[in-house]
Amino acid sequence: MRNVAVALMLMAGSPAASAGELPGWMAGAWIEKQGESWAEEFWSSARGGILLGAARTGKGEALEFWEQTRIERDPDGTIAFYASPRGVSVSRFPMESQGASEIVFANAAHDYPQRIRYWREGPLLKAEVSKLDGSGTQAWTYAPMGQ
Repeated sequence: MRNVAVALMLMAGSPAASAGELPGWMAGAWIEKQGESWAEEFWSSARGGILLGAARTGKGEALEFWEQTRIERDPDGTIAFYASPRGVSVSRFPMESQGASEIVFANAAHDYPQRIRYWREGPLLKAEVSKLDGSGTQAWTYAPMGQ
């Protein structure tokens, strides 16, 4: 009986068992405006084990930054955020934690950011990037586009 209990605890702690759900609540077209500056994020629905995303920022009509992103369930069952800023090599950020309307990804080996956090506050999508110690924080508050 004791061996069964230990086996069940080990299974519950395995990555695939605690992988969580894809954050379908992120789906949509999102925008933040501050004066002439703007930031946009686009996320597909969570279908086929993946959310496809894209982001861009700018000022007026000028594009300052763009990025291709995805959140997907890896073959081992875990969830990770993948980012390709300006189309360069892809960086992987494994999921660190998840709640009903929040998801956090982290990669200590990455220079910056090391932590990526998304969460919902009512109709808003919020995003934050930082180093693991919380320094260098940048944050965005997105509203649904077209509203």
